[in-house]
Amino acid sequence: MILLADSGSTKTSWALLKDGQACSRYYTSGINPFFQSEYEIENHLRTDLLPHLGVKKFSEIHFYGAGCTTNIQKQIIRNAFLKVFEFDELEVESDMLEAARALCGDEPGIACILGTGSNSCYYDGKMIAKSVSSLGYLIGDEGGGVSLGRRLVADCLKNQLNETLKIKFFKRFGLTEAQIMDTIYHKPFPNRFLASFTVFLKENLVDPEVYAIVYNGFMEFFKRNVYQYDYQNLTVHVVGSVGFHFSEVLQKVASDLSVKLGKIIQDPMDGLIQYYNGRNK
Repeated sequence: MILLADSGSTKTSWALLKDGQACSRYYTSGINPFFQSEYEIENHLRTDLLPHLGVKKFSEIHFYGAGCTTNIQKQIIRNAFLKVFEFDELEVESDMLEAARALCGDEPGIACILGTGSNSCYYDGKMIAKSVSSLGYLIGDEGGGVSLGRRLVADCLKNQLNETLKIKFFKRFGLTEAQIMDTIYHKPFPNRFLASFTVFLKENLVDPEVYAIVYNGFMEFFKRNVYQYDYQNLTVHVVGSVGFHFSEVLQKVASDLSVKLGKIIQDPMDGLIQYYNGRNK
């Protein structure tokens, strides 16, 4: 039995594969070793996941996650799993490699993540051959939900939005400026908080000011990331909720930049299941 995990900062998708077929799917909150300790992740696995699974032993566990970019972060995940599960093989890799395998399979291409954060790579059909660091939500993650949400909030609080839109924003979320600032600077997971405002962008996309935030965010993502690969000769594929829900804007930006856009999918898990099914045939 194989356990697959696709973990972002906001949500973790789990799939159980038996005899090459997905037999169960589960969802828990996000796991990110940059923001959570080994103890917190262990507790999450033990209390939020284990009761759903009903089993502790697997032939293989493949965990792909945001924040799993260095050996230190990967070891935090490994240690947590060792305390909760039994397995013959445990693979902990970045969500970027997962995206590449889910989007490209065994073919070369440029794989991109546009979800809570953003990332990209050139995938040679087997492994990541080149990547541009996402740099995280403070100084990178262009085009991701945190970046778009941050720009929306900043424009709202600095009076860069029209008054009608600004009033609509505060009414939609029932927050004051003081509450927003306190949550961003003094409470855990400010990245999740900022990314949650993308729902307002989606609801008001017909407004030119809102459209510009999303368009410019994607433009920045392509220019600062995708342009560093051989994008003129490769197809660019995208996975993630932000890329999926704003696909029309994404396609417009790609067209304006003469970028060949391929797959745009919301959840990489289906592609990942297909990848492991193909591997085991």
